[in-house]
Amino acid sequence: MAGSQYGTIFRISTWGESHGKALGVVIDGCPAGLPLKEQDFEDYMGRRRPNAGKFSTKRNEPDQVQILSGTFEGRTTGTPISLIIWNQDQRSHDYADLADKYRPGHADFGFDAKYGFRDYRGGGRSSGRETVGRVAAGALASKILKELGISFDTRATAIGGHPFKEAEPYLDQCRAEGDSCGSEVNCLIHGVPAGIGDPVFDKLDARLGQAIFSIGAVKSLDIGDGSLVSQAKGSENNDAFGLKNGRIAPLTNHAGGILGGISTGADIRLHVYFKPTPSISLRQDTVTKDGKETKISIHGRHDPVIGPRAAVVVESMAAITILDAMMINMTARLSSIKDFYR
Repeated sequence: MAGSQYGTIFRISTWGESHGKALGVVIDGCPAGLPLKEQDFEDYMGRRRPNAGKFSTKRNEPDQVQILSGTFEGRTTGTPISLIIWNQDQRSHDYADLADKYRPGHADFGFDAKYGFRDYRGGGRSSGRETVGRVAAGALASKILKELGISFDTRATAIGGHPFKEAEPYLDQCRAEGDSCGSEVNCLIHGVPAGIGDPVFDKLDARLGQAIFSIGAVKSLDIGDGSLVSQAKGSENNDAFGLKNGRIAPLTNHAGGILGGISTGADIRLHVYFKPTPSISLRQDTVTKDGKETKISIHGRHDPVIGPRAAVVVESMAAITILDAMMINMTARLSSIKDFYR
C-alpha cells in the first residue's frame, strides 16, 4: 500500500490498523540533540484520547507512546525515531455483522474496489485511529517548532453549525435519534517567519492543504478568509503593508498568513470542516458485497462528532508541514549555506 509517508526532510511513515496489535510511526529527519522522553507525548496524545464525555467514543485506550529507537541518554541521535502505541481496548466482535455489508459514508466500498478486500473491524487503515501515529509525530514536530518560537492555538469551534459551547443540546438530540453531526476546527499558527514555502507546486498553502485533507472526514479547508474572498473586492481583500514592531508586515490578515505560496509573517489561519461521523445506529440502505440490497444499523463505540478529538490531529499535521517547509527553506539561499559551513 502506497501513501503512508509524508514529508521531504522531516518525514513520517505511519503504520498499523484500528483493530491490530498496535499502531505507530517512524520519523526520519529529526535533528540530533533534542531532549526527548516518552512523557513529552502525553499532552498531545491526551487531547486525542477517547474519554467518557458526550463528544467522544467510549473506547478506552491509554495511548501511551513507547520510544523504540532514535534516542540515547534522553536526546535524539539524528537517526530514525520509531514510536509505538499498543491497542488495548479493541472489540472486533462489534463488527461481525458488518463483514459483508458496505457501510454508508465509510471507505469500505472504495477500499474493496482498490484492494479486493477490506478490514471491516473499524476500517483498518481507513479508521480514525490511524491518526495516533500522526499525533505522536506532531508532538515531536511541535517540540522543535517551540524552540523556534512557533506555537499553535487549535480548538473545535462549532458542532452542527452551533458554537461549540452552545452545542450540547443539539448533540444530545442527534444522539437520541441515533445520528451524528459535523463540526469545525480552527487552527492558528503563531510565529512562522516570512519567506517559508515555495511559489509553484510546493506552495505552503498547497502543502498544508494536502496535509489537512489527508485527515479522514475532512471535506473542506479555508485559509484566511477562505471562500469569502469570492465575495470581496480587491480593495477589501488586499492586506496593506506597514511596520509592526519595526518590521515590515501585513496590517490585516485576510490572506491567512500566506501569499503566493509563501508565508508573510502573519498568523497562519486554518479553518477545517469535518463531515458527520458515518457510524450511526439509524437504519440505512446499502448492499452486500455480492450486490444484494439490505439495511444496516451500526452499533458499538463511535464518536458522535469528530471535531473535538480531531483538533489535535489538525495541529499535528500543520506542525509537521511547517517544520518540514522550514527545513527545506534552509537551502533556499547560497548565503545561508555558506553561513552554516563557515
